[in-house]
Amino acid sequence: MKALHNFLILLSITLISPHIISSKLLAQGSSSGAKDTVKVIPISHGSLILEIADNTIYIDPTGGAEAYTNYKIPTIVLITDIHGDHLNLDTLNGLDLSNSLIIAPQAVIDKLPASMKSTTKVLNNDDTFKSEVLSITAIPMYNLREETLKFHPKGRGNGYIVEASGERIYISGDTEDIPEMRSLQNIDKAFVCMNLPYTMTIERAASAVLDFKPIEVFPYHYRGTNGFSDVEAFKQMVESENKGITVTLLKWY
Repeated sequence: MKALHNFLILLSITLISPHIISSKLLAQGSSSGAKDTVKVIPISHGSLILEIADNTIYIDPTGGAEAYTNYKIPTIVLITDIHGDHLNLDTLNGLDLSNSLIIAPQAVIDKLPASMKSTTKVLNNDDTFKSEVLSITAIPMYNLREETLKFHPKGRGNGYIVEASGERIYISGDTEDIPEMRSLQNIDKAFVCMNLPYTMTIERAASAVLDFKPIEVFPYHYRGTNGFSDVEAFKQMVESENKGITVTLLKWY
């Protein structure tokens, strides 16, 4: 408990009101990005690691703890939703989370074992967590089409914007091309899902990206029930319309 206490003091946690608010497949499977202030490590599907501002952030860790043995212990764990490809208790139980803060929406926190709940922070849509070196804002994620509303109802899950070291990084979570995505501003890096039937087509994803204009976009979470979405076609759609946006393809599968 003393280690956790010191950790929380270091982070100086505040929860803010919602009203304050490459073109080639990279064989090594990581990217440092244009600003060289963040290291991106894809794990699989919707799971990734961000190393930024002296923090190691695990996002939706799944696939078993062995998938993370070669990486730094997390300081923060972000979980977007309750489904098994985002919330995996076996993976969480196998990780060293002794000095980690788990940030998640209430629906996820409700499913965590009691042993983890003392090191969690509830962040619901539009809430912001701040520390001395970074901020994390929960962005809505949900389906729009009538036939998909059952998958991700509005208000249950979170996308996230991580802001640190002069960068704004957007993680979409499972969502369609919602207005909250299209209206994002000043995004340096964006991780955007595109798989059917659960999220959106590559066409809708490209349309949304062209609206909010991130500097760099990473297609992720693109395996659906009938195989993989065509991320090369997505790249072509985006880069042919706006040469100021770079689509980076990492090795997720």
